[in-house]
Amino acid sequence: MEAVVGILGLVIGLAAGYSIERVMRGAAYQRRDEILKQAEREAETLRKAQELAAKEELISRREELEKENTRIRDELREQERRLDRRETLLDDQQQDITKKERMLELTQKKLTERTEALDVREREVEKILKQQQEELYRISGLTKESSTELLLSRLSNELKNETGGIILKHEAQLKQTCDKMAREIIGMAVQRYAASHTSETTVSSVDIPSDEMKGRIIGREGRNIRAFEKFTGVDVIVDDTPGVVIVSAFDNVRREIAKLALRKLIQDGRIHPSRIEEIVAETQKEMEEHIRHLGQEAAQEAGVLGLHEKLIDLMGRLNFRVSYSQNVLRHSIEVAYLTGLLAEQLGLDGALARRCGFLHDIGKAADHEMEGGHPAVGAELLKRYGEGPEVVHAAQGHHDDIRVDYIYTVLVASADAISAARPGARRETLEKYVRRLEELEAVACGFPGVEQAYAVQAGREIRVIVDATQVNDREAAKMCRDIASAIEETLTYPGEIKVTVLRETRTVEYAK
Repeated sequence: MEAVVGILGLVIGLAAGYSIERVMRGAAYQRRDEILKQAEREAETLRKAQELAAKEELISRREELEKENTRIRDELREQERRLDRRETLLDDQQQDITKKERMLELTQKKLTERTEALDVREREVEKILKQQQEELYRISGLTKESSTELLLSRLSNELKNETGGIILKHEAQLKQTCDKMAREIIGMAVQRYAASHTSETTVSSVDIPSDEMKGRIIGREGRNIRAFEKFTGVDVIVDDTPGVVIVSAFDNVRREIAKLALRKLIQDGRIHPSRIEEIVAETQKEMEEHIRHLGQEAAQEAGVLGLHEKLIDLMGRLNFRVSYSQNVLRHSIEVAYLTGLLAEQLGLDGALARRCGFLHDIGKAADHEMEGGHPAVGAELLKRYGEGPEVVHAAQGHHDDIRVDYIYTVLVASADAISAARPGARRETLEKYVRRLEELEAVACGFPGVEQAYAVQAGREIRVIVDATQVNDREAAKMCRDIASAIEETLTYPGEIKVTVLRETRTVEYAK
């Protein structure tokens, strides 16, 4: 019984499960059909949208193509109009050319006719001239050769006289024009440049806060002042002048270093030999940098570029060198400007002229260290540091010591004279200048056998004329050396002085 019940329950369960499965399968099929229909509707909608977008794009492209075609047609029409106008213009030009060709043919025909008429007339004139010449030969009794020679000789004499007069006339006009142009060029150069000048002396004063500082500068038993003079190479003058200590030296660079170092020591307050040595060494380095800076500024102001570093340092040292109370660096800048202006007025290289003028006195920065005067020293330095032959020659020959080979040397000499002669540039009075020349001549005239002595080239050379009957050649050579030694011992002067002894022998006889 129980088994039958179990079998019956199993059958019922299987039947119920089959019924549920059929119901679920039918719902799934129905859901599938709905999804397919939905997908078909969406696909149809998407296809219609794409077809619509394609149609719109096609319409827009068609409109663009139509616009482009319209623009191209307009351009082609414009080109056709331009071509039509050009063709019309060419036709007009062709007609003008045809008219001109006809006129030229007519003119050529007339010229040909005139040429033929002129040829006929020329032959007639030649025939008449020949007849007249034969008649003249018959009347004068001269042959053709003799009359030609006579005529040419007279013509030659007349031409000589006229040519000589024309040459003299043009020479006078040329000389007058050259003089006028030279005055204008020099005057214009001087007028366009006028620089301020500073003058230095051989002493510098240093202010001190109180007179008690003088004792500290001198130090115990003078050790401080002796150490200061030893390290700087200057003389320190401590006198009764209140609030001032004097620094004296002929070397302006040394004097400037000493002045700056003394100011630093006074401000520092620690004054003893080791501190003095330290401050002086520090000041020397600062002065070297300052000198280089001055040289660079001067080169830039004068418009001279590409100088060697050593030349820049030497030019900076010229700021502390004076010549007849004129600052040599400012003088060099002024000569550079004047030389450049003169060269440009004459159509020469202004940059090279400024370089020659700027470096012409560079020997004065080292003439106390090398043998010779500043022209020779400057030429040697410029040659050593790679300057050109024009610059070297300008430095060596701007005082007319050698034969001039370059025009720039003449311009530098002229500018140098202009800078020195400008009123106020050199404060030395005429009396002092004449007195110095007289002293130089007096030293030479003090030797026996000297007839005359002349100081030339602003005191840079003295020429001594001796009596040939009292002084022979060997004595003249010894006298030249003795005069040079006497000048060195008795006079103070910058650079060097050239001594030249002249001995002339004259033999005179009379024919009776």
